[in-house]
Amino acid sequence: MVKYIAKKIGYMIVTLWIILTVTFFLMNTMPGDPTQSSMKVLPEAVVENLKARWGLDKPVTEQYVIYLKNLLRGEMGESYKTPGLTANQVIEERFPASLRLGLQAVVVSLIIGLILGILAAFNRGKWLDFLTIFIAILGVSIPSFVFAALLQKYAAGGFFPIVGWAAEGSSLIEIFRGTALPTLAASIGGIATYSRFMRSSVLDVLSNDYILLAKAKGLSKFQIVTRHVLRNAITPIISIVAPQIAGIVTGSFVIERIFSVPGLGRYYVESVSGRDYPLIMATTIFFSAIFIVCMVAMDILYAVVDPRIRKSIIDGK
Repeated sequence: MVKYIAKKIGYMIVTLWIILTVTFFLMNTMPGDPTQSSMKVLPEAVVENLKARWGLDKPVTEQYVIYLKNLLRGEMGESYKTPGLTANQVIEERFPASLRLGLQAVVVSLIIGLILGILAAFNRGKWLDFLTIFIAILGVSIPSFVFAALLQKYAAGGFFPIVGWAAEGSSLIEIFRGTALPTLAASIGGIATYSRFMRSSVLDVLSNDYILLAKAKGLSKFQIVTRHVLRNAITPIISIVAPQIAGIVTGSFVIERIFSVPGLGRYYVESVSGRDYPLIMATTIFFSAIFIVCMVAMDILYAVVDPRIRKSIIDGK
């Protein structure tokens, strides 16, 4: 098992290095440079001095080596557009809001999705089953930003603010008011996915002989669910939880923009449009690292939960 984990971590490092390298060279092959996007009125001498300060006058391969050395020391560079603001500071200050939004969305989508999936499976062919399927279809069909706009139009303006975010030190009521609508908008896709997968997984488990034996013993539905169904039906869900977590935490850019959430997504979009190379690289590497770590954690957790996979790893198959 230790060798398996070490191999996964090795793959993670190599994958992250490939993403870093591809992003760096693609970014530097784009036409133009940061001085042309917002500094066209500056004299040529000033532009050349800025390029020398930022290291843009060096060959791309040399810039790449310098960037790798700085990255190994934990330095992601200073913003071109906001002198004195480092990429490390942007991540440290802005990521907590994105993380809170993402984790809340994951928790909400997991709880509602799993409950809906279980209820739909136990009421197959009834109105609750059809309602769950309808919610799943809506969640898959409607983009999250459209759902966010609908929430702003019909649910915001009273108790829930149209835009804004709960500040640090706010009360639980204020936190709920400020984060409820963005969280719900970000979780709608997860609710649809988890409910659909959980329904299919529970139906597969309910068709097994040990469920019939549990029913013959006189166990209640609650006992059957907690003792037998959940443990066996939850395993396939693990394979989609990790990508969902990474996707919500790192991909709620539009939601953050619509609700004015002070997260990292706004800086990422602005850095791309403004050719702010250090911020582009820093946010890309950071988000990629989160996604890769979640995928590796999923593989390890899968091996821990499923004895068959764990046995095949130990046997070296």
